[in-house]
Amino acid sequence: MIIDSHAHLAPPSLIEAILKQRDAFPSVKLTEADGSLAFSFCGGKQTRPISPGLRDIPARLAWMDEQGIDKQVNGGWLDMFGNELPVGEGTEWSRLINTALWQASVDEPRLVPLAALPMQDGAKAAEVLREAHALGFKGAMIGTQPKGVGGVLDDPSLEPFWEAAHELGTILFIHPVFESGDVRNADYGMPNAVGRITDTLIAISRIIYSGHVARYSNVKIVIGIGGAALPFIVGRLRRNYSQHQDTLADPDAALAQLYYDTVVHDPRVLRFVAEMVGADRIMMGSDKPFPIGDPSPMQIVQDAGFSEAEQHSMNSGLAQRLFGL
Repeated sequence: MIIDSHAHLAPPSLIEAILKQRDAFPSVKLTEADGSLAFSFCGGKQTRPISPGLRDIPARLAWMDEQGIDKQVNGGWLDMFGNELPVGEGTEWSRLINTALWQASVDEPRLVPLAALPMQDGAKAAEVLREAHALGFKGAMIGTQPKGVGGVLDDPSLEPFWEAAHELGTILFIHPVFESGDVRNADYGMPNAVGRITDTLIAISRIIYSGHVARYSNVKIVIGIGGAALPFIVGRLRRNYSQHQDTLADPDAALAQLYYDTVVHDPRVLRFVAEMVGADRIMMGSDKPFPIGDPSPMQIVQDAGFSEAEQHSMNSGLAQRLFGL
């Protein structure tokens, strides 16, 4: 069973549900265009429209067939998670997304869903996570900046969420948000090329040093983009830890607990990531359907020169065990 561990989906049924229930979300401004929607939350900057690749399930399945991929793990679309919304609206917004993602997986079992959560409130995030697990979700995809730009995952108000995720053994895919929070990334396509790396690097470094990774060790945390430069800076993380061991958690121990994907676009880099974190912690991923993703995700695993057993683990075995497929 070949498994793509990193993709995104916004099913057509979700667009229909949002339009039908738009009056229930007064803090969400919708802009309709060419059968799609763009969003503005609480008067903020308008998102991009939901792209055809996010909502075209037949085209997704055809691509999977071309690539020899049997199943694909899909989170929602980070742009529309709406973590800036008031708590009540945000909670129902996450439930709306989850209903559509779950139904898509029922209609097409090759698509494995990850829940969206109202990360603007720790207690409500925990509540929706429990609901998602009860329905059959194995985990969730959350953004690096809860509560909007500048939010942090080690915020004390999120403790109920972390406690629930630990208790449930949640698979938690922590994904960068589109706006990295640094205006210097605004040009040259850098939100994709650089911003997503720095955004993830900062978010994960915080939960490593804060002790969240160690404390909530039953959470299976997945970091996209090959760990987003974490393997490269582990020496600096370690050096900083050595000078502040009374207040910081051990980064080496944390990196050994995390899981990673293959979306690094260079076989040499993937080999390096494997050397730093272990080939057995890496899963093949595509970041479908985004242009910055990998259109042939099994190729980099082959080109990196891994053994047959390592390739099997990356393309199949690890994700199959982790997601119980």
